[in-house]
Amino acid sequence: CEQAVSAAVAAPVAEAHGYVQQQAVVHVDETGWREGRQRAWLWVMVSTLVTVFLVHARRNTAAARSLIGGCPGIVVSDRWSAYKAWPIAHRQLCWAHLLREWTAFIERGGAAARLGRALLKDTETMFARWHRVRAGTLSRARFAREMRPLCARVERRLRRGAQGTDGKTAGTCRDLVPLAPALWTFITVPGVEPTNNAAERALRPAVLWRKGCFGTHSAAGSRFAERMLTVAT
Repeated sequence: CEQAVSAAVAAPVAEAHGYVQQQAVVHVDETGWREGRQRAWLWVMVSTLVTVFLVHARRNTAAARSLIGGCPGIVVSDRWSAYKAWPIAHRQLCWAHLLREWTAFIERGGAAARLGRALLKDTETMFARWHRVRAGTLSRARFAREMRPLCARVERRLRRGAQGTDGKTAGTCRDLVPLAPALWTFITVPGVEPTNNAAERALRPAVLWRKGCFGTHSAAGSRFAERMLTVAT
């Protein structure tokens, strides 16, 4: 019965996948999966109207390309290395993930904590202004003007942090410095959000499925799972 249903929805799911790959803004994320006795990954790509899922054996750039294809728009994601193949100008990094990084800085104490608290304050200011943009009480043009000094300040802090003595903190900052333009895409590009919450929310039902059934037994089962998740969403 599963394979009959899987075959029946294969064409519309493929059409949905092609549709999402052409959207101006997409959110992407991945979570662990099992196919038989092998580790696999469940990927998701979310647009405004359509969401698609893909079970893949890898969590690498090849897998990301299988999902995202030649998407001409902005890819909203975390900092996982698989997404580095996309141009910085076509990316938006998730600030919810960055908040967790700043918290980790604070927990390390010393200079790392001072940097983390400063970055956390800047992030809170940014979100407060962004919420006003979403509420319609702050124009996007004024928001962009008000954000210029904050953007410069955050980037200065990251460059300073990259020279720090705490290895983990310096490493995170060194990773973020070349990605800095992707921190601010949402300021100038309509439709882009500063977090990847859309993709994380889309994965939650799939995670519950995984907890209940522990994954799939075969490639055919994985196709059924990804297609049914796509259809249901």
